[in-house]
Amino acid sequence: MSASRSAHGLALLLAVTGGTHFAAPQIYDPIVPRTLPGRPRTWTYLSGVAELAVAAAVAHPRTRRAGGLAAAALFVAVFPANVKMARDWRRRPPAYRAAAYARLPMQAPLIWWALRVARRRTPAVGT
Repeated sequence: MSASRSAHGLALLLAVTGGTHFAAPQIYDPIVPRTLPGRPRTWTYLSGVAELAVAAAVAHPRTRRAGGLAAAALFVAVFPANVKMARDWRRRPPAYRAAAYARLPMQAPLIWWALRVARRRTPAVGT
């Protein structure tokens, strides 16, 4: 896959997930760790804004390196929410548990993808 295509795929993933924080915040509110100060909805919206901003940075060649590094950091930062979800869903039906548990190891390839996007050279705009 080309560097540009990989970056655009990552940007799309981040944009879609960022948008869902606003379209359906009730999905994310329960997985906000209780140790964070303030209301869960505030954190849901802040993480949505962060995902949208990172998506924009990854999408543009001039900010792609910083965007890729920010995406990797974001994937690390949201890991505690994934752990909380897996813990909270451990008594749910098997399909729900499987989805929650699958999120945990998926962080590693997402981080790898973001770092790879940050490292790869893409043609400058207008060339």
